[in-house]
Amino acid sequence: MANSAAPNPAVAHRSNRLSGTIRIPGDKSISHRALMFGGLAGGETRITGLLEGEDVLATGRAMQAMGARVIREEGVWTVTGVGNGCLLQPEAPLDFGNAGTGVRLTMGLVGPYNFEAIFTGDASLSARPMGRVLDPLRQMGVQVSAAEGDRLPVTLFGPPIAAPIRYRVPMPSAQVKSAVLLAGLNAPGITTVIEPVMTRDHTEKMLAGFGAQLQVETDAAGVRTIELQGQGPLEGQAIDVPGDPSSTAFPLVAALLVPDSSVVIENVLMNPTRTGLIATLIEMGGAIDIVNPRISGGEDVADLHVRSSELKAVTVPPDRAPSMIDEYPALAVAAAFAEGETVMDGLEELRIKESDRLAAVTAGLKANGVDCTEGKASLSVRGVPGGRGLGSSHPAGVVKTHLDHRIAMAFIIMGLATEHPVTVDDSAMIATSFPEFIDMMTGLGARIELTRKAA
Repeated sequence: MANSAAPNPAVAHRSNRLSGTIRIPGDKSISHRALMFGGLAGGETRITGLLEGEDVLATGRAMQAMGARVIREEGVWTVTGVGNGCLLQPEAPLDFGNAGTGVRLTMGLVGPYNFEAIFTGDASLSARPMGRVLDPLRQMGVQVSAAEGDRLPVTLFGPPIAAPIRYRVPMPSAQVKSAVLLAGLNAPGITTVIEPVMTRDHTEKMLAGFGAQLQVETDAAGVRTIELQGQGPLEGQAIDVPGDPSSTAFPLVAALLVPDSSVVIENVLMNPTRTGLIATLIEMGGAIDIVNPRISGGEDVADLHVRSSELKAVTVPPDRAPSMIDEYPALAVAAAFAEGETVMDGLEELRIKESDRLAAVTAGLKANGVDCTEGKASLSVRGVPGGRGLGSSHPAGVVKTHLDHRIAMAFIIMGLATEHPVTVDDSAMIATSFPEFIDMMTGLGARIELTRKAA
């Protein structure tokens, strides 16, 4: 688990130039789903490019605990599934560490099964609410026992026959949508999800690819209705996982901020539901060329050529939030160097990530001299072009990461362009999503020091 290792503080120093070509690890969202659907499908699923971070591996272990065979040979993952409706009761609690996506989607998948399953996680994950997933499962007849506030540990016991439901997602959330659809796989009849605001659609695409009977309609107002026929067969597939846009955010922003930089980022997922950050940075004047756009495994993929840029502040439309919700920490850092005031709104979802990301980002910016204002669901950042005076050599300036990998990475890249260093209290948890991050950034020319403390 991410918080089991000794803290590993990191200090990022102003760097002269970033240059080179990198390939980002596989997309986290697709990696979770590839292991999950492969474990549920009949036959064999072969996965290349899988993100081998702790979060994704936790999902793989959970599928193994319920009967799937998961092996890795020479970088290729082979999953032999049990067949839809044939998961086995896990003999021990399913420990998801810090994996919010993994635990919520697996609750949806397992809930309708007529057996008991216990879900646990680390301290950070145990503080996060699970009610948004548990509520529709209750409607399907699942018995739920949970810690106060619908938090982990959670015990699910499914009914003899789950009831298909028609569920309108109350907030933009790909996790909730996906959990309900996965629950519908083991319920008779049609499970319907109504999505007023479109979120990342990997679940729908991958379910269709595995052979699920699924229909998606979008009305004139943009409301999506997804209908899934339950208890149908799924067949194993070959999946090549493209690079994670959320992980791409950090070297991308670093290349924009560090003077004289030129970096090529290969094989980036360009699904339209995931490209909000790139669109925003281009609006801010970022030099980002989209090169060699192509289709791979049903998903849009491209290479990005990024060069250092003088950024201008913008107001980010709130309806863009679902397409970049995990990238706001990186955007906030970019805004700290932009001329003018950048306004971000519609950020409610940031309150219930690995940390209260809105509060954590605000505190980190202020600790390093950035003028910013935090609202209930908004953040305004008044930037300093060139990073003059930003950063801190004082102990009070150390950024508290709250066991959150994206907070750690965001402020490490900030320190590459500030006048003074930026220090984060821990970088160990970065392994949950981007184990190669430090080595990849230093390989481009970033000046980052690690100082491990005793446990």
